[in-house]
Amino acid sequence: MRIDIAGLRPERVAVVPSPLAELGMALHALAEPGHHPGLQGWVTGVTARLDSHLADRMCEADFLWRTTFSDLFMPFAGIPGRSTLPGATIAQELDQLDKLTDEQFVDAALEFTCAVPYSSYGPTMLSDPALHRRALELAASRGPQQVRFTERLLADPVRIRTWFREFVEDCDAAFFADTWSRLRHQLAADARLKTDLLRHKGLAEALTAVSPAVALDEASARIVVDKLGDGRTATEDGGLLLVPTSLGWPHLSVLHRHGWQPTLHYPVGSPELASPSSVEQLALRMTALSHPVRMRLCRHLARSAYTTSELAQAHGMTAPEISRHLSVLKKAGLITTRRRGRYVLHQLDVTVVARLGSDFLERILR
Repeated sequence: MRIDIAGLRPERVAVVPSPLAELGMALHALAEPGHHPGLQGWVTGVTARLDSHLADRMCEADFLWRTTFSDLFMPFAGIPGRSTLPGATIAQELDQLDKLTDEQFVDAALEFTCAVPYSSYGPTMLSDPALHRRALELAASRGPQQVRFTERLLADPVRIRTWFREFVEDCDAAFFADTWSRLRHQLAADARLKTDLLRHKGLAEALTAVSPAVALDEASARIVVDKLGDGRTATEDGGLLLVPTSLGWPHLSVLHRHGWQPTLHYPVGSPELASPSSVEQLALRMTALSHPVRMRLCRHLARSAYTTSELAQAHGMTAPEISRHLSVLKKAGLITTRRRGRYVLHQLDVTVVARLGSDFLERILR
């Protein structure tokens, strides 16, 4: 994969996290957990809490992120001028998505079923009847679900754009906002580190820090990314974006769509969402879960948040007895507590429990 950077000015290279791109990676990990073994606990936790209606909508268009994830999750790269940076929030990046033309939206949504080569320029599926038919033929080979979505998209792209925006907003509210609040600090720190390398040691050093698979060929003024795929793009009169991802390991992606700003989407840090627990912490958690009363409490707390008095009534125990058990679970880091007015609500941290083992999680959710 080659990115021609002849004439690229240093100030046109930016390292910026993208919440929408990270949501795209999150959806990919949920659809293909086998690609991300380090995220097993996170995937199990999110799936366990997922609303059935939202889960059905995820299946409706999962081709947008299952194989890889669509360029729709990087709309900043498609805005004219090729110099727009990712937004700081999901809402800002959805506003950037609204700035793409219907042709851009449709081509990016169907990039895995479009007959036009990814990095070339030509007629669009909305303007060319032959490409329109070809897209439907290719969709048919991927099943009736993709055919239905493709037909709706080609017939009424405005409606699908509304659907996609609402879907992203619902994913953000359901699970991603909490995940992003934990990941954005790591990504911001990595962006600062790579920016410092750019300023003080140059592009070659920064690219080496991004990945051993990325190198600068200064003689030919191009960046070479060692991938099995083949493609070529150029910064031309635009810029170059480096976008870090915490959920994306081991994927290293290059956005090289014709007319879009070249973007290198690279994984940072460990494939784990959190560092492994110490032996002491693990023993504490296993001991906390070994008590039958606390097992039953976990069954309640995995489904919703409850007050101490609600748990006492449900289990036929006194509030002080329940409080003692909750204290053990909280000390082990297995439950979270939040205040709502005069009420204190407790809930199981499903992500933490999932890392202990799927058998236990399945048992309490059965």
